[in-house]
Amino acid sequence: MNYGGYFDFDSKEKRISELKTLMNSPTFWDDSKKANEIIAELNELKKLVNDVRELKNKISSNMELIEVSDNEMKSLIESDIELIDNELEKQEIKLFLSDPYDKNDAVMEIHPGAGGTESCDWASMLFRMYTRWCDSKGYKYEIIDEQPGEEAGLKSVSLIIRGFNAYGYLKNEKGVHRLVRLSPFDSNNKRHTSFASVDIVPFIEDCDINIEINPNDLKIDVYRSSGAGGQSVNTTDSAVRITHLPTKIVVTVQNERSQIQNKEKALEILKSKLYKLEMDKKEAELKNIKGELSDINFGNQIRSYVMHPYSMVKDHRTNCETSNVNKVMDGDIDMFINSNLKEVR
Repeated sequence: MNYGGYFDFDSKEKRISELKTLMNSPTFWDDSKKANEIIAELNELKKLVNDVRELKNKISSNMELIEVSDNEMKSLIESDIELIDNELEKQEIKLFLSDPYDKNDAVMEIHPGAGGTESCDWASMLFRMYTRWCDSKGYKYEIIDEQPGEEAGLKSVSLIIRGFNAYGYLKNEKGVHRLVRLSPFDSNNKRHTSFASVDIVPFIEDCDINIEINPNDLKIDVYRSSGAGGQSVNTTDSAVRITHLPTKIVVTVQNERSQIQNKEKALEILKSKLYKLEMDKKEAELKNIKGELSDINFGNQIRSYVMHPYSMVKDHRTNCETSNVNKVMDGDIDMFINSNLKEVR
């Protein structure tokens, strides 16, 4: 991969300089949240530039050594090729994350399909998979709504995943995920197929978008929180559910201590969803013109996780697959994330 051909060091260095200028402003820490976002972007950009520059120099040095070295030295250089290839792929993926809002935090929702306890358990397994992935990336996640299943698993869960490029990495995880396994809830130990949907939208700050919501379009319900949150979580009607009547979008938040805080966060997420909806409409119109429009629904899964009669996880969009299901369920999903980022380029 010739990064010198398309990696624009000048634009990256210019952006680094702009961020440093912002950090030197006397009002920089007036908005601590924005300040931390700038610091995160700066650190990520500096690391990217340094990694690509070091990789480029390493490749150049090895090329020079190959021309003058003996067979023993060439053997040592060849052993380094796999490491260079892996690092090239890692940096290549980062370069793909250049779409609007790729760098943003992400709002993830997981909902089980039909199937009762079996599907609820599958939703909780996906939740564990994604939070393990977050841990491996150093991303933080904040559960904003969690509805446990009646017997096991989850009826639904919503969380904000915070970290630079969180949305960019996760955006292609949106869709239906299918599980095939011997059911631990079936006394006859029969094979079951379960579905769960994953939805991903970028978490967009109010200052970054101009979305006006008519209060008459909102149905706001308050109720007693049912998830984790300490001793006081069930003592007041602090949980908030907002339904946007024109689009039927529902946002539920119950992790904050007060009804006001939950309502503010729910409105933030609703605005992000409405903005993403407009983005999706424009994208759908373009795809429809090209004859490429396809809906995401149950029965049209993006990925299958098979635990019986054989072991396999396969992404149906890219045909990327592995037989190590346990590793995937422990959060090792980069191969699927990366293959999808490459596919859309």
